[in-house]
Amino acid sequence: MDFNDTLEEAAFRAEARAWLEANAPKPTAAKRGDAAHLAAAKVWQAKKAAAGYAQIAWPKEWGGGGGTPIQSIIFAQEESKYAQNYSYFQIGLGMCVPTVMAFGDEETKQRFVGPAVRGEEIWCQLFSEPSAGSDVAGVRTRAVRDGGDWVINGQKVWTSGAHYSDFGIVLVRTNPDVPKHKGLTMFWLNMKSRGVEVRPIHQMSGGRDFNEVYFTDVRVKDSQRLGPVDDGWRVALVTLMNERLAVGGGADVDYSTILRLARELRTETGPALADPAFREKLADWFVQSEVPKARSAKSSPPTNCRISATQQSRCRISTASSATPPWRRWRQPSNQASCRPQACASPGARMRS
Repeated sequence: MDFNDTLEEAAFRAEARAWLEANAPKPTAAKRGDAAHLAAAKVWQAKKAAAGYAQIAWPKEWGGGGGTPIQSIIFAQEESKYAQNYSYFQIGLGMCVPTVMAFGDEETKQRFVGPAVRGEEIWCQLFSEPSAGSDVAGVRTRAVRDGGDWVINGQKVWTSGAHYSDFGIVLVRTNPDVPKHKGLTMFWLNMKSRGVEVRPIHQMSGGRDFNEVYFTDVRVKDSQRLGPVDDGWRVALVTLMNERLAVGGGADVDYSTILRLARELRTETGPALADPAFREKLADWFVQSEVPKARSAKSSPPTNCRISATQQSRCRISTASSATPPWRRWRQPSNQASCRPQACASPGARMRS
């Protein structure tokens, strides 16, 4: 796989670099989680959205840049050099809002997509529970129908960013009498709704990004449902497929700086770079940095492909119109037994072995 830029990608990188040099926010003393830091992040997100850099691979009609997944990776690499850690929007734009786009009605999409892209509203993902961590289908938080509403009771845990989020998507059990994968339903909800209680988890490291979230008779309308009743497992798979693409594909590591420092730094036996243990550790870091990038590039759907979630947590790639929005390409269920690429050619997701 060749990660060198094509001529077109090099031109885009130069354009992005010039824009960032002119517009990137200056370093601030505010720390992540502070009100001032969050406010600065929202200002930066709005500026990127106005320039078409907030969601580069999304269509322009939804506030994106109409570009390619590779361009998104290039911009993230260049932006990472400014190290502001304004990642408040990653879960919403990478996982939650694409799910809303895939399964929400037109009114819901018109209401939420634009504000999320511009950084006006932040989303969180409410999946994990005390007894259901990696086993997503084991959730016990219940939703019971009451007329035109649903009433939610239960608990979620390890929810990133819940304490500063405006909205969230929540996976709940609506039918306890069927196999666990079949009795789930997904809803979006306002995190300020009555009965929602967020308790930050104080970590030994001092971090406070994770939360417990308690639901006590929280009422949501049936119009807030994403996908059919008891079909939340399929909806959750779409969210998790988006999560695969949202993580591990952006920030680049400047190894030239590390190597220069290692050559200049003197130890008792000479330059640090001459130490075999250091060289081995540096190689480990390099591999750990590059592998997620490779996986993300391989996972990014070509612009003329559709990825379909299945009940077996598998997927298939099939040709589709390049005009199809990415969240719609990932929607239809398939009985395909394995993930295997079919004939898809796209300059936006090239693989050169």
